[in-house]
Amino acid sequence: MRFLDVLEALSDPLRLGIVAALAETPNVPCGGFDLPVGKSASSRHFRILRESGVLQQWDEGTRRLNALRKLECDRRFPGLLDMAIAEGRAYQVGVTHQHARLPSSPA
Repeated sequence: MRFLDVLEALSDPLRLGIVAALAETPNVPCGGFDLPVGKSASSRHFRILRESGVLQQWDEGTRRLNALRKLECDRRFPGLLDMAIAEGRAYQVGVTHQHARLPSSPA
């Protein structure tokens, strides 16, 4: 997890909104967000967040679920994710579907 990668991932308002939504509702499938962009753009946003280390994704059946890597982020960059979550609430990304199970072995 590199600082500049995390900053770049958190520099987009939509990604901040995704982070804030996941802070409130973990384990949401990619299709469970109400995003104002198409599937291809959504996939790109999730990829950037995953590759930066901000979130983890794992497959369960035909769905890819998402959760913040808050503990890891807080250990590496104390307070950064809390600021991002607070800022991201202004962008109000809705969650239309959630999933309750935790990952058994995240990717």
